[in-house]
Amino acid sequence: MNLTSYAGQVVMITGAASGFGELLARELAAMGARLVLGDRNLEGLQRVACELRASGAEVVDLHCDVTREAEVKAMVDAAVASFGRLDVGVNNAGMSTPMKALIDTLESDLDLNFAVNAKGVFFGMKHQIAQMLKQGGGVILNVASMAGLGGAPKLAAYSAAKHAVIGLTRTGAAEYARRNIRVNAVCPFYSSTPMVTEGLAEHVEYLSQASPMKRLGTPGETVAVMLMLCARENSYMTGQAVAVDGGVSAL
Repeated sequence: MNLTSYAGQVVMITGAASGFGELLARELAAMGARLVLGDRNLEGLQRVACELRASGAEVVDLHCDVTREAEVKAMVDAAVASFGRLDVGVNNAGMSTPMKALIDTLESDLDLNFAVNAKGVFFGMKHQIAQMLKQGGGVILNVASMAGLGGAPKLAAYSAAKHAVIGLTRTGAAEYARRNIRVNAVCPFYSSTPMVTEGLAEHVEYLSQASPMKRLGTPGETVAVMLMLCARENSYMTGQAVAVDGGVSAL
């Protein structure tokens, strides 16, 4: 598959200051994509955007708290105002509360996980699809998780929210398949992103042993799949939740 077809495409990425979002932005910039990047970590976002501009990429960066619909819509509006369209929307921003048993999970844990991981994806899809309908099509990629395909002990709120992401993905794909809009999800196992290496640092060794490969995934391994899912050549694939899991789903 020739992924140089990203040249000139307009791509929106939430959660672009670190992890999968940052690496995806760097890969796409190298391929000539025009980028609209958002994150609530404004300092980190501006660092990434400045480095990409210095390399010659066209980049718009906006503060974006995905729990606020207006800020997500502003990213779509910025894509249209700056570049005239939106070809790819990547709803990547996510978070997790500390690991705890289901019976110890608080209502606030559930609210925060759903606000960021589920509502943030919904807001992205809502406004991305509205623009893509106007222009005749597009691609959406939601970052879910293996926790959205099965159970995730001690991560009940996170798992529930990521199951919601997959439900939104499949619903959007079914509703808009005939309008030339593809919607897929990528479902990584635990990977060496800040959310895991910092947020779940004390559990990393245990989590890495849960995969048949006996290690965490790397951001690059997931981003390679993200690029495949969003590629124009991958035009018959929609409504899928693709595991990138070192063999966990084979067990």
